[in-house]
Amino acid sequence: MEKSIIVKNITKKYKLYNGTKERMLDLILPKSYGEDFYALANVSFEANKGDVVGFIGINGSGKSTLSNIIAGIVPETSGTVKVNGQVALIAVSAGLKGDLSGRDNIELKLLMLGFSKEEIKSLEPEIIEFSELGKFIDQPVKSYSSGMKSRLGFSISVNVDPNILIIDEALSVGDKAFAEKSLAKMKEFKNQGKTMVFVSHSIGQMKQFCDKILWLEYGMVKDFGTVDEVIPKYEKFLNEFKKLSGKEKEKYKAEGMKRQQEILMALH
Repeated sequence: MEKSIIVKNITKKYKLYNGTKERMLDLILPKSYGEDFYALANVSFEANKGDVVGFIGINGSGKSTLSNIIAGIVPETSGTVKVNGQVALIAVSAGLKGDLSGRDNIELKLLMLGFSKEEIKSLEPEIIEFSELGKFIDQPVKSYSSGMKSRLGFSISVNVDPNILIIDEALSVGDKAFAEKSLAKMKEFKNQGKTMVFVSHSIGQMKQFCDKILWLEYGMVKDFGTVDEVIPKYEKFLNEFKKLSGKEKEKYKAEGMKRQQEILMALH
């Protein structure tokens, strides 16, 4: 099988600072200031051409960070990502400029993707029609609701015909009818053999749409396999996790962060 995405030992470190002073001291002094926070620790997985891979995990598990790294928006701290094809990221308002109108955003995004003026002219009506934004297309994007921004972002991305599509919670906002239309478009892409990464809290959408599931927990791979293998385990975990008290959830997180540290120590 031809590989579409190869993610190998990806780690992403951020610095958490107590205010601007600490940030400035970290820039100018040799002593390290701020606290290291690892959004991802040694994450690896592969997707074949035509795979639809769902990213699951409780909030703060690193799903969006990994999506952004695969899309080339955020750089990894260490490890490697190889993608074979053009990637489009669809996230709520990803890459949209608030001061510009919807129409201007379409033109800017397509120019940045290397489309000619003629190509933009022919694509624009299709994008506007798919977005169902009507006369709002000429209003500034900052006046849009999150659902409208998501529609615009989705409409641009699906109409530029990418090889690899990353959908990050983009179907969780806005109306049900548009979500259905978007899922139909994604099914069309799946039938065309395009590779997709799907980030969602909707287990129903995952079951309906994905072939494989990557389960992340506190920046680490908890499990990776087929929908039938991973989803039942995740549903069982969620049921148990929801029953935990606030204190028990904190303890579970502390144990997860300790495991993360052990992995990172073993790497160095």
